[in-house]
Amino acid sequence: MTDPNAIQPSELDQLPDRDPEETAEWQASLDAVTKAAGPHRAAYLMRRTLERAEGNGIALPKLLETDYVNTIPTAAEPAVPGDEAMEARITAWNRWNAAAMVTRGSKYGVGGHIATFASAAWLYETGFNHFFKGKEADGSGDQLYIQGHASPGIYARAFLDGRLTEHHLDNFRRESGGSGLPSYPHPRRLPWLWEFPTVSMGLGPLSAIYQARFNRYLTNRSIKDVSASHVWAFLGDGEMDEPESTAALALAAREELDNLTFVINCNLQRLDGPVRANFKIVQELEAQFRGAGWNVIKTLWGSAWDELFQLDTTGALVRRLREVPDAQVQTYQTRDAAYIRQDFFGADPALAEMAKLLGDDKILELFHLSRGGHEARKVYAAYKAAVEFKGAPTVILAQTVKGHTLGEGFASKNANHQMKKLTVDEFKQMRDLLELPIQDSDFVDGVVPYGHPGADSPEVRYLQERRAALGGPAPARRTHAVAPLPAPAEKAFASFDKGSGSQNVATTMAFVRLVKDLVRDKETGKRWVPIVPDEARTFGMESLFPSLGIYSPKGQTYEPVDRDQLMYYKEAKNGQILNEGITEAGSMADFIAASTSYSTHGETMIPFYIFYSMFGWQRTADQMWQLGDQLGRGFLIGATAGRTTLTGEGLQHADGHSPVIAATNPAALTYDPAFAYEVAAIVKDGLRRMYGEAAPGEDPNVFYYLTVYNEPLPQPAKPSGLGIDEGIVKGLYRFNTAESAGLSPVANAPRIQLLGSGTAIHWALKAQKLLAEEWGVAADMWSATSWSELRRDALEADAALLRGEERVPYVRQALHGAEGPVLAVSDYMRQVPDQIAQWVEQDYSSLGADGFGLSDTRDAARRHFGVDAESIVVAALAQLARRGEVKATAVKEARERYGL
Repeated sequence: MTDPNAIQPSELDQLPDRDPEETAEWQASLDAVTKAAGPHRAAYLMRRTLERAEGNGIALPKLLETDYVNTIPTAAEPAVPGDEAMEARITAWNRWNAAAMVTRGSKYGVGGHIATFASAAWLYETGFNHFFKGKEADGSGDQLYIQGHASPGIYARAFLDGRLTEHHLDNFRRESGGSGLPSYPHPRRLPWLWEFPTVSMGLGPLSAIYQARFNRYLTNRSIKDVSASHVWAFLGDGEMDEPESTAALALAAREELDNLTFVINCNLQRLDGPVRANFKIVQELEAQFRGAGWNVIKTLWGSAWDELFQLDTTGALVRRLREVPDAQVQTYQTRDAAYIRQDFFGADPALAEMAKLLGDDKILELFHLSRGGHEARKVYAAYKAAVEFKGAPTVILAQTVKGHTLGEGFASKNANHQMKKLTVDEFKQMRDLLELPIQDSDFVDGVVPYGHPGADSPEVRYLQERRAALGGPAPARRTHAVAPLPAPAEKAFASFDKGSGSQNVATTMAFVRLVKDLVRDKETGKRWVPIVPDEARTFGMESLFPSLGIYSPKGQTYEPVDRDQLMYYKEAKNGQILNEGITEAGSMADFIAASTSYSTHGETMIPFYIFYSMFGWQRTADQMWQLGDQLGRGFLIGATAGRTTLTGEGLQHADGHSPVIAATNPAALTYDPAFAYEVAAIVKDGLRRMYGEAAPGEDPNVFYYLTVYNEPLPQPAKPSGLGIDEGIVKGLYRFNTAESAGLSPVANAPRIQLLGSGTAIHWALKAQKLLAEEWGVAADMWSATSWSELRRDALEADAALLRGEERVPYVRQALHGAEGPVLAVSDYMRQVPDQIAQWVEQDYSSLGADGFGLSDTRDAARRHFGVDAESIVVAALAQLARRGEVKATAVKEARERYGL
């Protein structure tokens, strides 16, 4: 049996000891200290020794946790420039108006959050007064990711500086009238104020990291020098439980993103209760960030604690603070001085003696009020240290009280996240605490008044002067007067019109070939941002490696194993490709940063993100919603698409539903092109709409989702005739008729309209031939490039009818006069083509690949789902039989002939 007290072997036992005697002396010294002064003193000495070693550049594992005290000692705190008393008055007004706005709105039942901003007010105000750069200097400024639940405080500040009115505040969360304020940071809803949507928790920190990384990308590629921009992400400690919150910490440290600061508001509460009831979230986060390579600054205690730490000559106070769990700290916040004396100080004789020197008021000040995140001096010291630190990103762990200044009914109560209002008496208590000049008579009919010192008051002038010195208002979003990008040469698109002849080409490869031509364009080529999550070779993109280079801030510090090959793996500091490794979430964050660069930095970029279609919308649809909110523009490419096209990969790779999810996003234009020339036409139109001259009524703030396939097939030439390009973009056009395809059956033959999208059109074309040659049925073939765009147009037509306007949906116009029933087929679940069913005048039915995918050959999978050519024939005959246009026996005969 192993002795638990025995010294266990370690990796050091594998290293030669050049001086065992000296080693033994060090160990004996440690044993002596432990015996004489106790384990706490020994641990203290060891930590100080390790800190000295780290400071001298000695390669040792870093300490992952430090004591539960402020990182920056009081003696090292710099003076806060400016007028601290003035800034306190400004903060008081903002606290008041944030609470008033939510309380006044509560009568409409629209909700709102008060407690978050109350805890974080100084975290924001210190930044606005001294650090956050606006956009009026270089057009970029700093990028601010505001914690979503703190939005009332940001609106309150915008009200104080004149950017919002009382009318705006009174319409918080009531937007339908046109002058309301959205609940949270929503750029699409308030595009002059908000830059980044953040309230879908976890996406803010992830996006902030990739935004900071994209800023370096722009600088290193000489697109624009944004090295002066700093990214600030304001987060909740509970939010850090989201996997996305910490998913890219190592990337930020690896790429030394010292242009990035996380400010985590550690009020120790999440939505229902304590973040770590039985543990300490600050210590956990410190270890996590330090382990990932971040610079960590803890701002935990306010100045009232300084005297207490001076009295702590034995270390008993620091030890007690380290061992008390977070939920108990919250309990102290709500209990009287006697309880705190007994429970906190009574746990150690040295602390009990210390408590004798403290009056009850002092104890209550310590545990009820004095937190580092509530004092401008402490916050300023942390921010200054963060922006001056080089070589790594910084996280500031700022301890606060949730509901601070809102009264005993709010502070640290488990339910305070859901508490939406204060009573009049609570407001009066708050007024007295904040020393605001608001009279009892100002509460008319029990309605809390907004407070404003006046447009020409010292407070407003000071606020505006500080913002002017820092480059203008913040937060702010700008849509710069950027000239439309010139259209690429027509040659790049027209080359696909002639088809591929006898060569089989997959539409995935067609898209890659198109991009290879577009990135060579002298005017716009450098603005393309190819993004791929470690599947470039799967998509045939390896040829882009040596020509464009893979972005790396370190360049290439090694000789690649394939250096002697034509398509070698080339990394470069000015590389154009963002190859993110196995992270769709990181790739989407890249895409969002690049797709909104036209606003953030006044530099239009054209991102395309290519991914396994199964792992796009299904995995990161929340980020795609964020993309729509942030008004991003670009191309999402779902490669290896379809449920039956990706042979052998099976259930978790076979995508039969991404267009369904995509159809739920109002900003997504979803296309399922069948042919290479369709891909080219859609990309060409996307470049025009998003980056060129959008037509009247067209919103350029959209993004395109194209599904492309890895099935090599002959690519036909583009049909001649009017309206083909229009039909491709609108979602439907007639590819051929039975007659033009040379498949004319007997006169007056039964006729059917086949609608196919993506790779399914090839099975439908085979079915068209079988119907004519074996069953005497004439089938016309239509390419449905976008079921969802057809539906969107039809919905708009329905809305127009409600307004009394006559408008016919495009799908009905296109199919007008087409004889016979309509049979639609795709490589997706039937819900995809069924999007248009209600607007088709003809009899309508569909085929699709419903259910889970499976591993097999393409032919076997299509037979399994009933979407192969023979299944299409049987379905077509069944439709015609129901109409009495073919004999019912033909259906049975076809089923038997094809082995269905």
